[in-house]
Amino acid sequence: MNNNSRTRNSLINMGAAFGNQLLITLLSLISRTVFITALGSQYLGINGLFTNILSIISLAESGIGSSIIFSLYKPVAENDEEKILVLMNLYKKAFRVIALIVFLLGILMMPFLKYMMNDGTTVNNIYLIYLIFVINSASSYLFSYKISFLNVSQKNYIPTNIYSIFSIIAVLLKIVIIYFTKNYILYLIVDSIITIISSITVAKVTDRMYPFLKRKTNEKLDRNTKNDIVKNVKALIIHNIGGRVVFGTDNLLISSFVSVVAVGLYSNYNMLINIAKTFINTIFNSIEHSVGNLIAEEDNKKVYQIFKITMFCNFWIYSFFAIAMYICLEPAINVWIGKEYLMGKEIVGILMISFYISGMRRSIITIKSKAGIFHEDRFAPLFEAAINLIGSIILVKLLGISGIFIGTIISTLAVPFWLTPKIVYKKVFNLSCINYFKDYFIYAVVSLITCITTNFICSFTNNIGIVGLISKMIICTILPNLIYIIIFHKKDEFLYLYKLAYQLVISKIKINKKIGKQI
Repeated sequence: MNNNSRTRNSLINMGAAFGNQLLITLLSLISRTVFITALGSQYLGINGLFTNILSIISLAESGIGSSIIFSLYKPVAENDEEKILVLMNLYKKAFRVIALIVFLLGILMMPFLKYMMNDGTTVNNIYLIYLIFVINSASSYLFSYKISFLNVSQKNYIPTNIYSIFSIIAVLLKIVIIYFTKNYILYLIVDSIITIISSITVAKVTDRMYPFLKRKTNEKLDRNTKNDIVKNVKALIIHNIGGRVVFGTDNLLISSFVSVVAVGLYSNYNMLINIAKTFINTIFNSIEHSVGNLIAEEDNKKVYQIFKITMFCNFWIYSFFAIAMYICLEPAINVWIGKEYLMGKEIVGILMISFYISGMRRSIITIKSKAGIFHEDRFAPLFEAAINLIGSIILVKLLGISGIFIGTIISTLAVPFWLTPKIVYKKVFNLSCINYFKDYFIYAVVSLITCITTNFICSFTNNIGIVGLISKMIICTILPNLIYIIIFHKKDEFLYLYKLAYQLVISKIKINKKIGKQI
């Protein structure tokens, strides 16, 4: 696959994701508003807590999917149908077993639910609600192998469009249910049914597009591929355990050491942060599978050039969103649902530091995973998880809820922040990682200065209502981007992206002119 094809596929995927996400985001905000008004903070807290518990239970997946997806890049690039069929059959069988394990583990957790809610709860039918969460989580694995194949084939826009249509239907139905019936159980059941139907639809569309996937094969997986998968899965089990402890236990710790209501308050912040992450994901998810294809076909020098560009994109996008959310998140929540749902600017600042640090790792993690580097740092996540868990428990007692988020930052800086680039630069680029940290330091300083400057300018917009929020949003949209253009307009990565954007605009104009003449 040539560079033009990769770029075209990435842009199609990105455009589809952006368009759909705008509508879904608007509907989700309306849905959350109705949810809070009708059911209150306790139901929000239960929703966040059970989602957190199921994310930990999903450790049963343990990297099997990531390992098999990595193994798919080369046969997909070479159009090796037999090899693809063998891997897809393995994937299907593995995930049916995983769905069963997730269901059983979820059931086994039920007796311990009461110990995870520090202040108890007045929510009725708590075990039935949890059971629906378990069924929904387990069923999500049944057809994921088809979705993964589309992603590897750079057809992300197909599942994106299908899931977006069903998400819109689901959100509209849930708004009606909550508003008119206030029945949380019916709300969850409808969500589960729509999720299952949408997954079946994606599977059917995939079979129609790639009929060979329905063909049976008697071929066995070759020994080398099998050994690589087993090796990677063993490493990814540890990675996933560490990752879940670091990023998947916040709500559990808040519920255990603070309160269920605090989980509900945090879930509003987390929802808005996740909306930002979703928009960012529409950009990077659309190009990550192109990177996998690139690594499978190109030399290390070309991969390094693309990495430098994606790291620059990482900095620009994540720092922009971090600055905007630091300044606008609390005013937005105040306008949206009221000041009684605010947690304080200090907590927002800590959340944004964590958001930025985690986001800046994305480009290096992408290269690492798409290059199949899972084994070399397999024990690092355990050290990270231990530091996070111990640090968060100590700090939550000293600092309250903010201590949990500080614990996450400390654990990230202590282990993967320096170890991941060291391994990738050595194994993939054959270079010293000193330049990575130089670039990282420059980007961090620029981000901090830009944040301080933007916050200072926004401080003159004292209005706390909708006018003040809109004023801050306008400043946060214009000023950081203007500063970055001034500072980086001569940088190679900026010039590459500018040239790419210019070519895309020109080609779009030519296409429109051609269509106009035909009409």
